[in-house]
Amino acid sequence: MNKEKLFACTSCLALLLFALAVPSTMMADEWDKATKLTFSEPVEVPGLVLSAGTYWFTLADSQSDRNIVQIWDADRTHLVATILAVPDYRLQPTGKTVIHFEERPSDSPEAIHSWFYPGANHGEEFVYPKARAAQFAKQTTRPVLSMPDQPPFDATAIQQTPVKAINPSGEEIEIAEVIATQPVVVPVEAPPSSLPRTGSLLPLVGLGGLLALGASMVLRVGAQRLP
Repeated sequence: MNKEKLFACTSCLALLLFALAVPSTMMADEWDKATKLTFSEPVEVPGLVLSAGTYWFTLADSQSDRNIVQIWDADRTHLVATILAVPDYRLQPTGKTVIHFEERPSDSPEAIHSWFYPGANHGEEFVYPKARAAQFAKQTTRPVLSMPDQPPFDATAIQQTPVKAINPSGEEIEIAEVIATQPVVVPVEAPPSSLPRTGSLLPLVGLGGLLALGASMVLRVGAQRLP
């Protein structure tokens, strides 16, 4: 093998190492939309109130056309809640995580209405137990998605949970009526304390570059020793 061919192989190998070092992490985050959120005050999600602290929001690996949101503790080792959601939509995506809250009485924790991943048009609108959804519908004077008051916790079982909607008068209606008539709500960005503290990809990119550079130098030395 002459030096020109060896140099070409060196360049290809360097690019391959760099490509393998970076995209896998980016694709993993896009797949489950893993988002780290820190709340300075308690917040309500369907079925429970999260105390102030740090949590991970992810999408479960579900084949259902409705999304299953899983909430994990700060170490991402303990599953705190499994939540049924339906697709929500916004016209203008942003580069930050956006949390939209329901209107609520001043003495109640903020209740999460929907969650949008950075740069995504489609987000997840949380489905609340029927009794709580009826309260929200009365407060907001618009229909709110609802499910039975005792939904299953398991991600597989929750896919089969029927979803309805509650209008401000307390009547149960079909979800199709809400999707067809409810105006698009532009979500309000969460306060700085509630935004995700995501790590930068710069260290990973730097590592990929160093790996590629090291491989290139090793093969260049080998090429110089060839006759």
